[in-house]
Amino acid sequence: MDDEEARTRLLDAAEALFYAEGIQAVGMDRIRAESGVPLKRLYRVFPAKEALVAGYLERRDRRWTGSLRDAVAAAPTDAVGAVFDWLAAWFSEPGFRGCAFMNAYGELGAAGPAGSAGVLDVVRRHKAELRALLGEVAGPGREELADQLLILVEGATAVAALTPGPEPARRAGAAAAALMRAAGAGGAGARDQSSACVTDHSADREGGAVHGQPVRYSR
Repeated sequence: MDDEEARTRLLDAAEALFYAEGIQAVGMDRIRAESGVPLKRLYRVFPAKEALVAGYLERRDRRWTGSLRDAVAAAPTDAVGAVFDWLAAWFSEPGFRGCAFMNAYGELGAAGPAGSAGVLDVVRRHKAELRALLGEVAGPGREELADQLLILVEGATAVAALTPGPEPARRAGAAAAALMRAAGAGGAGARDQSSACVTDHSADREGGAVHGQPVRYSR
């Protein structure tokens, strides 16, 4: 096992455990056991737990944001509809536990414990990237609309964390479509989200394995 393989195995184990059980609840010994990476190599690749947490969130950010961007790009005439269809599919995935970035922020707090500044930087960068993408969906010069879309996305995600399933995304999508129409951006999201067809994007968020079991990657 070289360092690259060890890194992948460690990130796969961190992805599964931190998202399902929480960052604070999972120690490095558990990561070592689940990944099969010897402790000495683990600390060579990730010298501290904070580095592993940051690495897990950075990889998740690239995958999650990239998948959402692909969904938006595939629906140029209904970008806002594509956003909420994508969310509906994600909210319906087995093991969905809300936003990994907000979960991390909730555990670590605004200041965070010593050494967590890098982790919180990843969280803030992810939120900035999401806001930028929604700014593109809203259209040029519609900053307030982009902020409103962000609130709908984050609110739907929080609700779905408590009641998983597509309904929070559908209801938020209907509100988003109304906002788009009111802003004169009807062609980019005027469709009635309450009757939208939900497409399964779970394949975009899967990969890796822990003890031979696929790791389901979501936000």
